[in-house]
This record gives sequence, structure tokens and C-alpha cells, in this order.
Amino acid sequence: MRLVVIESPYAGDLGRHNLYLRAAMRDCLLRGEAPFASHALYTQPGVLRDIVAEERELGIRAGLFWRRSAAATVVYTDLGISAGMELGIAAGKALREAMIGHELEYRTLEGWS
Repeated sequence: MRLVVIESPYAGDLGRHNLYLRAAMRDCLLRGEAPFASHALYTQPGVLRDIVAEERELGIRAGLFWRRSAAATVVYTDLGISAGMELGIAAGKALREAMIGHELEYRTLEGWS
């Protein structure tokens, strides 16, 4: 399986964004990929509080560090591109330039536009 980092919207409409993220994770798994989504994992209750700037920054740094192990950054675009996603895209582009083999892919999911 190919390790990938998912970029999708999270803040704002959490209900809709969580449903979208689950659909993106399913899409990755059905493509034979092992997805990672730090924005959903690190914001679980009892882990990090996204509304506390220092904790949000810690989560962002951890996600960016984990990305170094991934073969690709996969950006799901149906719900737009958030400021947080822009950070992940920039990190994916930097890795693509620095590492042979790191890919940056943009995807859509049927029924989410």
C-alpha cells in the first residue's frame, strides 16, 4: 500500500467536513492506499484543542513531519481549499521538489461538488 496524506477541509462545518473526510479516506483505501489525516486524528477529544493556538501549531507540525514518510499528498477539492489545506499543499510541493517520488495529487469525489 502507498502511504498518502489527505488534505481536506476541516474547520467550519465539522459534520459535513467529517463526512467528506471519511469518503476521501474510503476513496484512498479502495485505491490501495493507506491514508493519514492529521487534521481529524489530532483534534479528537482529549488529544489537541484546535482552538488553542499552541496546540493547533503542534498538530500542524506533527502532521507536516509525518508527511515526510508519505509517498504523496492527496488534496480533495470538492469543498474548496482552506487555509490549513494551503499549508499542507505547500509542504507537499516542497517535498516534491526535495524528494524523488513524493507526489502531489488533486482529486474529486463523485456527488460532492
